[in-house]
Amino acid sequence: MAFIKGRELCRAFFEQAAKPLLEQAFPGLSYTAGLMGYGSDVLGYDDAVSTDHMWGPRFYLFLSEKDMGLQPQIEKLFAEKLPVSFCGYSVNFSPPDPNDRGVRLPVPVEDGPVSPLIWIYTPRGYLKEYLGKADIEQLTAAGWLAFSEHRLLALRSADFYADGLGMEKMLAPLRFYPPLVQKYLAASNWSLIAEEQAFVGRCAQVGDELGSRLVCGRIAERLMRLCFLYCGEYAPYSKWFGTAFSRLPVDGKLKESVFAAVGAADFPAREAALVEAQLLTAQLHNVSGMTEPVAVMAQKYFGREMTVIFADRIVEAIQDTLIGTPLDGVPLLGSISEVANMVTFSDDPRWQTRIQALYAPVASGNDSSDQEDRKGLLE
Repeated sequence: MAFIKGRELCRAFFEQAAKPLLEQAFPGLSYTAGLMGYGSDVLGYDDAVSTDHMWGPRFYLFLSEKDMGLQPQIEKLFAEKLPVSFCGYSVNFSPPDPNDRGVRLPVPVEDGPVSPLIWIYTPRGYLKEYLGKADIEQLTAAGWLAFSEHRLLALRSADFYADGLGMEKMLAPLRFYPPLVQKYLAASNWSLIAEEQAFVGRCAQVGDELGSRLVCGRIAERLMRLCFLYCGEYAPYSKWFGTAFSRLPVDGKLKESVFAAVGAADFPAREAALVEAQLLTAQLHNVSGMTEPVAVMAQKYFGREMTVIFADRIVEAIQDTLIGTPLDGVPLLGSISEVANMVTFSDDPRWQTRIQALYAPVASGNDSSDQEDRKGLLE
């Protein structure tokens, strides 16, 4: 059986199998339906390997608050009337596995009823569960930084089959970070680069080839994240990070330099490629309009035999634009979701209040009450 991309499969499943049932049983019902949220298929990165769990003919159905009482009837309708398979893929799935984060597996059956991968929510109920916040019209800078970047991408990538509730318009404010947050994240990534810019060479000088490679890899990742920011694109989590980077509309030389840096067999080649990648990324900054152009060039690190671009200068230029804003003076740590292996924390909406506390300005002086409040949020 030829593999069918999930986005194509799910749209056809809704339009050919589910939509006629809804229109016949509930004429005049206003709803939104589509594919969004979890899953490689939402981003278009799925392949045959993806089909073993939580993948198949599926969609989300959104109802208004007044119509949520119809949920049991709609679920019964789908269970009894949907086909057992669609385009060769099972419509029936196992119950959620409580020992595996609720994962469901395809379970082919010959006769119905079926238990399909169809979820019914109100729009705000879904946002509250998936993103941690339903009121997205007036977000603070700290609120933005507490969101999982991958989850923002998954919402931006939504494919709507019907939108009677106007959910696409509702999600429009989440299409990308506001300029203030974008600047802060750019400054953070340049700052993290600046902190280690000389260590690729210093590690190599003392014979620490492994250390040199590790530092290079961290800098390369930060350069890649900057490319996403300058392109106005959210970055996915680590499984698809490199794939998404390869598709960004940036100079191919930049991509080649990043690849060459992390794949270099020795320090001279590694340094040359990494410096070129930094210079090309700095060019992206200078055409972004985020700040006035910043003059950077490859030069020796305070006379030592290692080459840097002094990325600190870009950091300072961006920080100047943050003066007087809610992010003025906030440590340049980026967002928690930029740390590849922190998803159990960054993607869990229950931690949002504590994550937001990281971006609260520290009170000057000895305001013990403020310090205690901040301590309580972080404990």
